Parts: sequence; structure tokens; C-alpha cells
Amino acid sequence: MSAKAEHYDVIRKPVITEKATMASEANAVVFEVSIDSNKPQIKEAVEALFGVKVKAVNTTITKGKAKRFRGQMGRRKDVKKAYVTLEEGNTIDVTTGL
Repeated sequence: MSAKAEHYDVIRKPVITEKATMASEANAVVFEVSIDSNKPQIKEAVEALFGVKVKAVNTTITKGKAKRFRGQMGRRKDVKKAYVTLEEGNTIDVTTGL
């Protein structure tokens, strides 16, 4: 498997929420990442895919909620998010792909 494909396995999609937009004002971008990825992998993937310098990576794991699906109890998957702070002068525009 190529290195680029591995980077796309680490980073799933950008998170576009009100909180993520607030973070972008502090030069940070929020991505949904694979649950088993670690901070050095996330940093390497963002730098390789977007051509930017990463200052810091903070991660959070949101546990999936128990929800009903057609009367049956089901469970949403756990989600890992990465708050990637960029060096000064670097930007990623996540709204262009919409």
C-alpha cells in the first residue's frame, strides 16, 4: 500500500461544526481520525496531505451513544477527533470540498 493511502486511512474527514469553526479562528483544524491512530501518525498525515507545518495535535474520543433502531437497541460507533493546531502562516480550507 502506498504512503498516501495510509495517510487517508488515518484521517477520515474534516469535522465542520460550530465548535470546529471556533477552533479555526485559533489556527486549528478538526478532523475525524481512525480510532487506533496516534498523535505522531496524525501529524505526519496532515503535513503530507495538506503540505502544512503542524504545531500540536490534541485528541479526544467520544463514546458512541446507545440509540434505538427500528425498535431494537443499537450502539453508535466511538469517534476519535483530532484538533490540529497549525504553525503561523499555514492554513487548511476544509470548506472547499463541499
